[in-house]
Amino acid sequence: MIVCPNCKEEIDDDSWYCDQCGQHLAFCERCGRVGNGKRCTSCGGVMLPSEEYYGRSTSSASDAAGAGTPGDITMTDRNMPHATPQLMLFNDSLGIRIAGTNGAIIGRRQGPYVQFFQQNLYVSGVHAQIKFDDASGWCVIDKHSSNGTKVNDRQLLPDVETPLKSGDIVTLANVALRVSIK
Repeated sequence: MIVCPNCKEEIDDDSWYCDQCGQHLAFCERCGRVGNGKRCTSCGGVMLPSEEYYGRSTSSASDAAGAGTPGDITMTDRNMPHATPQLMLFNDSLGIRIAGTNGAIIGRRQGPYVQFFQQNLYVSGVHAQIKFDDASGWCVIDKHSSNGTKVNDRQLLPDVETPLKSGDIVTLANVALRVSIK
């Protein structure tokens, strides 16, 4: 488990975003610690966004053979980043355009999209979460919201991943958002 530098909650070691507050995580390229800012407060290494950090590994084979210098970073087939389809949730009449971020919370009080919902008292503080995984693609999860989450007018059960596809309508309380996946 790691501790989110923003909300101080424990989260899974391989998280790219805090599943509690939605904070995008950064990791030190040298020591692997989670933190904020450009430099690690522990060792001074460069902080990398999670997708860069998890997409790289230290080149132990080339270091052992004498090729390269300690700390060289190379890509391995196992860690090669793959293209995640882009998720957009939007309601043009309300001026809402959300670029989906894996693991992000959607809510009135938490997550990276607070500015869209903070004045809407029907949307819960932590209303829903969006997630991507290779097997099921993009999905939405209701987080025990007071006024519910729907996909195409179908009420979601709390903590159940519901797959999304382009053209779906996700309704958070009284806010309808169209789904676009490219």
